[in-house]
Amino acid sequence: MDRLTMTSLILFTIADVFAVVSLIKPDWIVTSVGGNTRIGLMQECLTIHNRQSTCIPPTLPFEWGVVLLCIFIGCVGITTCIVLLAVSNWERSVLTYARWVGFIAMLLFCAAAVIFPIGFYIPQIGGEPYQLPNNFQVGVSYILFILALWVCVISELFVGKVCLPHL
Repeated sequence: MDRLTMTSLILFTIADVFAVVSLIKPDWIVTSVGGNTRIGLMQECLTIHNRQSTCIPPTLPFEWGVVLLCIFIGCVGITTCIVLLAVSNWERSVLTYARWVGFIAMLLFCAAAVIFPIGFYIPQIGGEPYQLPNNFQVGVSYILFILALWVCVISELFVGKVCLPHL
């Protein structure tokens, strides 16, 4: 396996881990007004006056359901890309498939990043689409997701170099 393929494999793995961790943690939108509220795509947690945190499944708006679906399918795509990159050590022809699967996963992550702020209007937040109120801020999960997106873009650049014809 050449260096570019190995670099792509490692970077796609990092992007996949970042994306999965961002889905698991409920820290997409956070606030400390009236207790600590953490809103995520898979759960919503509330801590009032240093008591035990209570987490419930959120009622997702349609937009965030689409974001969750895009990220989930993107993670499956990145995992498939990682497997194809590993298989390319023995069968060089699968690199083209890895490139396209990684590209589609990257597009899904980009779509999720654009669609997510539309859901800021939910009652728990009370903002407008693309406008988060002053007392709310993006949390570590959203930052991890954006990092996953950027690492995925960089990985795609490396895998693109691997797939170029060698003249």
